[in-house]
Amino acid sequence: MSIEHPYLLFLGDAADPLAAKTAQGIAHWRPEWCLGQLRLPGCNADLGLTEMSLEQAAEAGARTLVVGVANRGGVISDAWVAVLEQALPLGMDLAAGLHNRLADVPSLAAVAGQHGRRLFDVRHPTREFQVGDGEKRAGKRLLTVGTDCSVGKMYASLALEKEMRAQGLNVDFRATGQTGILIAGDGISVDAVVADFISGAIEWLTPANDPDHWDVIEGQGSLFHASFAGVSLGLLHGAQPDALVLCHEPTRGHMRGLPGHALPDLKDCLEANLAAARLTNPGVAAVGVAVNTSQMAEGAAGDLLRRIEDELGLPAVDPFKDGVAPIVARLG
Repeated sequence: MSIEHPYLLFLGDAADPLAAKTAQGIAHWRPEWCLGQLRLPGCNADLGLTEMSLEQAAEAGARTLVVGVANRGGVISDAWVAVLEQALPLGMDLAAGLHNRLADVPSLAAVAGQHGRRLFDVRHPTREFQVGDGEKRAGKRLLTVGTDCSVGKMYASLALEKEMRAQGLNVDFRATGQTGILIAGDGISVDAVVADFISGAIEWLTPANDPDHWDVIEGQGSLFHASFAGVSLGLLHGAQPDALVLCHEPTRGHMRGLPGHALPDLKDCLEANLAAARLTNPGVAAVGVAVNTSQMAEGAAGDLLRRIEDELGLPAVDPFKDGVAPIVARLG
């Protein structure tokens, strides 16, 4: 899928800022794509963007109305539908990353058909993929992997792409989750791909390219997470990565959603990811560690990063606080 921008970000009736994290991610990483925000009465999220009506956004050139808010269960409420319907005749496509599909709402499908507009349900793949073959392909690839899920793999990937681009490298971010797709404008929500085809889907997403071109691939899950290790392994094999960046959030007492499972040792986790990646690229190398230290005091965070560097022999940074230049320097 290829989603057109500029965007109007729809925050609906978000209960709190966290409910609008998809819109927050888009506004942070692609501010030049965001014309403004549209909120319903009672909305408790605010991105600080220009408040716009649908008509104002259309006049300003908005191409897609993005549902940047999620509620419990990913339900498209009647109040939302009334607004979304009005955007279509004004020349806007619709995009959402909810479990519920825009295309399954009869009135939205009908109005979109009448006006030749597109409905992007970015969580749900729109094409079939071949099984992976593991054949070597031209170009270079970096994959972010994690000690757990939701440790900052998307943020680290985007920070790496930004720094690499600033240094003049030929690079693209490859999104594998719904928020990443809306930030990139295209991609595959890999957790919705049938298991046998995950590696093939990633081969398709990151095809052969120029020898100096880098794909920075957004990781998902963790090899050490009992619920999501399958998608992580498929990504490792399909990405055929030349470089791995390990992502970590050090203040957790257990794996996310699994109180009985401790976080893995960093060295063990990195070695397991490298071993799995060697199936399709024997030359894979670890190049750095991205650590989310937002819940730590500054002094303790600095001490931790230094200990990780000493233990693993790799640069360890907080991408938000420190940037990722030391990791990019390892790419050669």
